[in-house]
Amino acid sequence: MAAVIHHAGAGTTAATLRCGTPAVPVPAQLDAPFWSDRLTRLGVSPGPVPLHALTAARLAAAIRQALDDPRYRDQARAAAATLAAEDGAAKVLAAVDRAATGE
Repeated sequence: MAAVIHHAGAGTTAATLRCGTPAVPVPAQLDAPFWSDRLTRLGVSPGPVPLHALTAARLAAAIRQALDDPRYRDQARAAAATLAAEDGAAKVLAAVDRAATGE
């Protein structure tokens, strides 16, 4: 997969980050603008194409930018490696333990 075009929901954004592929978010609901901005700030996306402004030409330009600039691919791979190395479940368990024991 060269790039992922998606609605920028939390789950799809997380899956996109885990796969290490540049993203072209098309935010359409609720928290999607937040996640689109996050992808852009992480450097894995050239920026969102808002649904209300979506045209074939705008989407094609965003895809072309995501594919032609290797920085998006490099940042996406780096983000995936960071996520793969993180043991999120252990951090949650430690926080629950601290809360349960009052520490």
